[in-house]
Amino acid sequence: MSSPVLFTLASLIWGSTFWAITLQLGHTPPAVSVAYRFFLAAATLFAICIVRRDSLRLPWRTHRWMALQGSLTFGISYICTYESEQHVVSGLVAVLFALMVFWTPIWSRIFFGTAINRRTWACGVVATAGVALLFWHSIGDAWRDLQAGGNGHFLAGVVLALSATLASSAGSIVVNKVKEQCSNLPLTMAWSMLWGASLVTVWSLANGDAFVLPSSTTYWAGLVYLSIAGSVVAFFAYFTLIGRIGANKAVYIGVVTPVLSVLLSVMLEDYRPGPVEFLGMVLCLASVAWALRAPAPKSVQSATLNNAIETP
Repeated sequence: MSSPVLFTLASLIWGSTFWAITLQLGHTPPAVSVAYRFFLAAATLFAICIVRRDSLRLPWRTHRWMALQGSLTFGISYICTYESEQHVVSGLVAVLFALMVFWTPIWSRIFFGTAINRRTWACGVVATAGVALLFWHSIGDAWRDLQAGGNGHFLAGVVLALSATLASSAGSIVVNKVKEQCSNLPLTMAWSMLWGASLVTVWSLANGDAFVLPSSTTYWAGLVYLSIAGSVVAFFAYFTLIGRIGANKAVYIGVVTPVLSVLLSVMLEDYRPGPVEFLGMVLCLASVAWALRAPAPKSVQSATLNNAIETP
């Protein structure tokens, strides 16, 4: 499957998953729904590997990277996402995920020495301004409510959503480390999701959450969609893209995803953005599109490797 098709597939699916998450809220604690989602997704991927007659065994050094990836991408990120959507409409959470375009290069810089060009920094400033405008009225209202003795749940939701984007970006740069250990993507995804779901389960039990089985058909329909389409299919497309074009470019799926998510919020969650919010959304997405035009930076590791190859 070509890279443009993979990019489009992941974008369209994830554009709808932010709203699909709302179908599960209120039936079980958010972390329990996350655990159910990734246990089901992991089981599906393991079944695929068994049908393909792949060995399911991997060395511990590979499991260490998969545990890190699972904890960040399928554990911390999704706990924060589900919790945030209890207080913030799904479309706004999706827009915040567009900031992954900037978090990912920053994480790459910190851990792998990847250079960040001036355009990326400039785009980051514009995107931050856009997000500030997008949430300007909501945060102002939430702050006044907090000063008046309110609960401040909206502000907590924004912080949780931002935390989710940071964890997801960190997980994205681990993908290539996992691939270096094992090139069987369905197998490494299965183990990473199992690690992530296990972490979430431990968190839930420690938090006193009850693992109940909801009777709602809507809940189970949402769970199947989120597990199979939103986790197995979309993450397979996304991780394949990371292997082909790198995390710094694959993460631009975040440009397309918020557009569909906001449209769904307008239609299904009674979200009514005003002129200031629309301006913020345009600034945020335009800055990300501008960053996409920037040439991919070379990492210190890549430059060193290329020099070594060219040296006789």
